[in-house]
This record gives sequence, C-alpha cells and structure tokens, in this order.
Amino acid sequence: MLLLPATLTAREARDTLRMLALAIEGQADAVVVDASSLLQFDSAALSVLLECQRQALALGKAFTLLEPPPKLTALAKLYGVDVLLMRSASAPA
Repeated sequence: MLLLPATLTAREARDTLRMLALAIEGQADAVVVDASSLLQFDSAALSVLLECQRQALALGKAFTLLEPPPKLTALAKLYGVDVLLMRSASAPA
C-alpha cells in the first residue's frame, strides 16, 4: 500500500509523483493508495493521483484509492474527475 504525505500541493507534486511512480513499478498486481493522512492539498493532488492511476493502468495493474478526505472528494467532483478517480475510493466511516 502506498501512503500519501500529509501535504500535497503544487510545491510537493513533482517529488511526490516521482516517489509514487517508483513505488507503482514495484507493486505486484494492484496499486492501492491510502489518502487518509492527507491534510493539506490543492488541485495538484488530483493531478498526482490521476497520473498514478494512468501509470498503474498502463502497467496492467488495478488502481484503488482508499479513504480520501471529504474535501478531496469534493474537489474531484468540482473538477469533474470524481467518476475517474473516486469510483474505487472508500470514504472514511
């Protein structure tokens, strides 16, 4: 399981994506990203997640986003990418 950092804004996006891209290659059949620790973020977080999903699918791996914060889900809906990114996400209880 891959864990997102507490902060993922435009400032951290490039380094975070680089780290996640390397980790995606090492995953077996599925890429599971846990977003529960994400506290501060902007639309760059969506870009990073969408690129991770694209990379996973290109490698023939399933992609699952776990426990996205409600504000991230709302932001994804605002940008119209919720149907792409959040379809496999489980909201926190």
